[in-house]
Amino acid sequence: MNFEVKDKVVLVTGANRGIGKVILEEALKRGASKVYAAVRNTDSADDLVKEHGDRVTPVRVDLEDPASITSAANVATDVDLVINNAGVLKVKNSLDDDAIEALQFEMNVNVYGLIRMVQAFAPVLKANGGGAIAQLNSVASVKTFGDLTTYCASKSASYSVTQGLRETLRDQGTQVVSVHPGPIATDMGQNAGFEDIAASPELVATAIFDALAEGRFHAWPDPMAQQIGEAYQSFAENVVEADMQEGVA
Repeated sequence: MNFEVKDKVVLVTGANRGIGKVILEEALKRGASKVYAAVRNTDSADDLVKEHGDRVTPVRVDLEDPASITSAANVATDVDLVINNAGVLKVKNSLDDDAIEALQFEMNVNVYGLIRMVQAFAPVLKANGGGAIAQLNSVASVKTFGDLTTYCASKSASYSVTQGLRETLRDQGTQVVSVHPGPIATDMGQNAGFEDIAASPELVATAIFDALAEGRFHAWPDPMAQQIGEAYQSFAENVVEADMQEGVA
């Protein structure tokens, strides 16, 4: 299963800045007919509209607000590709006093937000021929970093959900891509203390659309991610991406 973005309609969460903005611009560069900039405050997408005109349509989406997602799905009924980029990160380990609160916040956005998005948009994609979903996971989905323990736990969970979606949505013809960047030069990367080793967000955007076009489930965009991806490849191919029957050892 593969997906070409040319002449398609795309929705990108968190499209007003960072990786999301670069993804939006890459989609337009590759010939998308329209991109919905899904943001919490639609005014934050004004500059994108000024630059790209009617090829960009702001729509309100707050991953913590199910009603906003349902409303967006009722507006963006022509979407072919959903890229769930928005996420949150707290620098917390398991011994921090507020670790549970941090994990609850990260799970609500990074995991429950993903589920809310697919529950709302999977029927839209099915009605439009299947389309595709790309989920921004992380190298932290497969490798835990002590000072980012709660974030890593949430990204491990979102990766599990993404794997499930690959199977669940297969019959309706929806391609699913799991994207696993390492440290990226964004505000989030800087807040996590990775500015010295952060890679360009353009690498993430390119990796997403290349994986979609080539029919790959995993995308490892940057040098750190590629190193981890190479080590993980055998497990990914023989377990994660393998067709396995329940009850078969």
